[in-house]
Amino acid sequence: MDQAEKTKTIGIDDFLNVDVRVGTVTEAVDFPEARKPAFKLKIDFGDDIGVKKTSAQITAHYTPEALVGRQVVAVVNFPPRQIGPFMSEVLTLGLADENGEIVLLQPDKKVPNGGRMH
Repeated sequence: MDQAEKTKTIGIDDFLNVDVRVGTVTEAVDFPEARKPAFKLKIDFGDDIGVKKTSAQITAHYTPEALVGRQVVAVVNFPPRQIGPFMSEVLTLGLADENGEIVLLQPDKKVPNGGRMH
C-alpha cells in the first residue's frame, strides 16, 4: 500500500455514522452536462428512504439499460451535492479497476431494498 492509500484510524462510532444502504436502480439516463462522462440514476431504497437521485461516472463498464434493475450500494446520509444542473442525493459506491474506471459495489445475492450494511 502506498502513502496515498493509507488512511487514519477511525473509531467505530465514526463508521456507524456512515449510513450505507442497498437499493435498486429504477432509472438510468445519460448526463451530457457532466464534465466527465456520467449517468443520472434513480435508486429505490425501499419505503423508509424512498427513491433518491445520483450521478455516477460509470460509463466505461455499464449502459443505462444494464443498470436498470441492478442492486447497488450507496451512502444515503451525505448532504445533497450540486453537480452542474443536477442535485445528487446519495453517493453510489464502487472500486477502480486497473484502468481507473469504476466498477459498482453490489450484493452477490438479491437483498431487500433499504438494507443497511453491517
